[in-house]
Amino acid sequence: MSTDDFLARFGSPGASQPDPVAAAQQAMRNSLPARFYKEAGVLDRDGLFHVALDGRTARTPARKPLAVGSRAVAEALAAEWDAQGERVDPARMPLTRLVNSALDGVEDQQEAVRAEIVRYAGSDALCYRAGEPEALVARQDALWQPVVKGVEALIGGRFTLAEGVVFAEQPTETLAAVTRQVARIPAPLALAGAHNVMTLTGSTIVMLALANRLIDAETAWEAAHLDEDYQISVWGQDEEAAERRAIRRREYDAAVLLLEHG
Repeated sequence: MSTDDFLARFGSPGASQPDPVAAAQQAMRNSLPARFYKEAGVLDRDGLFHVALDGRTARTPARKPLAVGSRAVAEALAAEWDAQGERVDPARMPLTRLVNSALDGVEDQQEAVRAEIVRYAGSDALCYRAGEPEALVARQDALWQPVVKGVEALIGGRFTLAEGVVFAEQPTETLAAVTRQVARIPAPLALAGAHNVMTLTGSTIVMLALANRLIDAETAWEAAHLDEDYQISVWGQDEEAAERRAIRRREYDAAVLLLEHG
């Protein structure tokens, strides 16, 4: 069984159970394809690092070789495949899904992806500040302002800041400077990582700061979740929200790896 068609293979439903919730959960587990390989590794071949399943190059859904230019990325991909149990769960393979998207989609749609990143800069989360309470205002100024200033120095442009949710149009020259900076991001892998970092943080500014090593991944994550963390400090966090955040973090870590090594 090859990697490009494993998602089409389904297991047999399990025996019925008296608990309908448990039965539904069992059915979901059984719908995942069985693991069809013994081990995953990395092959250095033709100037690329190939993810190999039982010694054979894995392939994307579009049947392209699952091969990248970075050994660190290839090893992380192989680790995802190796970590699968009796069944292969794509939900637990964020890096594989992102690399597949990069190789099968971003490769041929680079300009559209870059344009969307620039569009985000036109309404960047870091440009919209709270007017109150004072503690939140102080947190935003302390964490966000150095990030904004760093990117402004990088691109040679200034962002317009606003209080509240009233739209603030960004200067044309600033967006042009962002466009030039985004054009420097290598495609398709780093560009796919950049797009996902931007989406998960809600900020092109945070992504550019991270891509240019003005901040590290933890600072970028903290900046993106500043408002959420403030609300948690006031009201607490429920279990479902914590689980959703943990899933976002795994997606984020995969995107950062591509942005930094793609």
